Amino acid sequence: DSSAASGTAVASSGMTTSQVSEMVSPSVVVITTEQVVYSQWSWYGQNQVASGAGSGVIISSDGYILTCAHVVSGASQVTVTLGDSDYTATVVGEDDTSDVAVLKIDATGLTPATVGDSDSLSVGDSVLAVGNPLGELGGTVTSGIVSALNRSVTIQGTSSTNTMSLIQMDASVSPANSAGGLFNMNGELIGLVNAKSSSSDAEGLGFAIPINDAIKVAQE
Repeated sequence: DSSAASGTAVASSGMTTSQVSEMVSPSVVVITTEQVVYSQWSWYGQNQVASGAGSGVIISSDGYILTCAHVVSGASQVTVTLGDSDYTATVVGEDDTSDVAVLKIDATGLTPATVGDSDSLSVGDSVLAVGNPLGELGGTVTSGIVSALNRSVTIQGTSSTNTMSLIQMDASVSPANSAGGLFNMNGELIGLVNAKSSSSDAEGLGFAIPINDAIKVAQE
C-alpha cells in the first residue's frame, strides 16, 4: 500500500562517510588558549603562560561557537582558528556542571552545524567525530558507532568532579579532541565530544554530551 511505500522511502541510510566529512568539517574549529599561571620554580616565582588546545563547533553564521567549559576554563586568551584565519574569541558564558561554554568571534558568513536530535539516537547508529586531537591535528575525522546511551560517567574536571549522562561511542578520541562535534550520517550535530576513558587499558571508550542538553545550556 502507499503508506508502506512511503515508509520505505523515508528510511534512508544517510550519506557516505566522505560526504558527511565534507559537509561538517567547515563547522568545526580549532581552539587554543593561554592561561597565566604562577610558578614557584621559575625565577623569582614570576608568572608563566601555559597553553591549551581543544575544538569547537560553529552554531551560528555570525560567529557563535559551542565548546566545552573545561577547554576555556581559566583562559586569559582564547583563539579560534578557522581555515587559515585566527580570531580572538570572547567567552560569552560557561557552565562547569554541564561542561558547556559559548564563544563569540567577530566574523560573518560562517557555516554553522545543522543541529540534530540526540534523543532520536539508537545504539549501533554510525557516527563521525571531528576535532583537533593532540592540539595540532585540526580537522581530524574519526568514525564509529553509538556504543551506549545515557551513560552515567564521572568526569574529572579542572576544578571539580562531575557526574554526567553521556553518549558513549567508539570513534577514536584523543587529548584536545574535546568539544569536537559528534555527527550522525545525515551530517547533523548530535553530540559534543568531552571525555575519554582515563584507563590506559581502554580502547574505543569515548563520551559526548548529548546535543539536546548542550544546546539548551548554550541558549540559556
